[in-house]
Amino acid sequence: MATPDVVLDADGADFGSGLLVKLHAAIEAMNPEEILEVRGGDPSVRDDLAAWCVLTGNALVGPLQVRKGAVEVEPEPPKLGSRLWLYSNFNCNLACDYCCAESSPRAPARHLPVELVREAVAEFAADGGTEVLITGGEPFMHPDLGELIGAVLERLPVTVLTNGMVFGRGDRRRTLEALDRERVTLQISLDSATPELHDRHRGAGAYARAREGIALARTLGFRVRIAATIDAADAEEVAALRELLDTEGIPAEDQVIRRIARQGFAESGVVLTRDDLYPEPAVAADGVWWHPVGITDPELRVTDSPLPIRTAIEAMDRILDATAEQRESTRKAFRCA
Repeated sequence: MATPDVVLDADGADFGSGLLVKLHAAIEAMNPEEILEVRGGDPSVRDDLAAWCVLTGNALVGPLQVRKGAVEVEPEPPKLGSRLWLYSNFNCNLACDYCCAESSPRAPARHLPVELVREAVAEFAADGGTEVLITGGEPFMHPDLGELIGAVLERLPVTVLTNGMVFGRGDRRRTLEALDRERVTLQISLDSATPELHDRHRGAGAYARAREGIALARTLGFRVRIAATIDAADAEEVAALRELLDTEGIPAEDQVIRRIARQGFAESGVVLTRDDLYPEPAVAADGVWWHPVGITDPELRVTDSPLPIRTAIEAMDRILDATAEQRESTRKAFRCA
């Protein structure tokens, strides 16, 4: 183990009893690349520290040692009303074992209508919204994805989250090639630098096809962001993946590393509830949810109708005001993009 630059005495505490606050304060006071060691903590600290490193972009260099990364300790949550998520559909060519949306080839599609998107984005933009993201399911399985994206682009640029596996040929290839390179960003999932971890969660051959999709999108001139979903047990995969992406010219701001959330199909991961999660409104055909990661959780449903968006955001704001103290101290910004 390396010699630490800073030692944090946990005094028997764990992440739920004050250690997390102390850890954040200690890391913020350190210089990049310095090493912090946690001593005297509850046995749960070892696993929680590994998970925390994955979420924050710092590096776990020993069982209880953290090397500070040159990134924010915790991502800043977007201002409520500035970011809007659209669940274009829920069917998917994959059935990833951690999918928060419970998407699969057998899932009901629940297609988001183009006219609903046009109305929702017009209202959202008029109220000062600036960022729209389309997710699923696999958005490229929506039969009218080109029109749906076009409806967003009438007002705002858009990021489309995709597994990168189905847009290589046929009508989907034509949809991809017709998209505006200046105003459409593709966020493509890649969980590891080698096939083993990615294919373990997503199915044999998924890694190779994702890599083909990434190469195609970049060749066509799109801005491509890479998003990895990695559990605490596989935290060591992060460094290898970042090295690969750096080598291939994916800038740091386009490398999204996130934890598995214990939602949907996932049986383990970060537990996220409305009480400790900053809201990012997510619109589906049948309502608005508190955050895209909770789209299958009835406790995170805000309204039963997708329109008006304003009604859902106002309801979220009232909840935040009612829990103002918690909002400042314990709510998490769970990064999906």
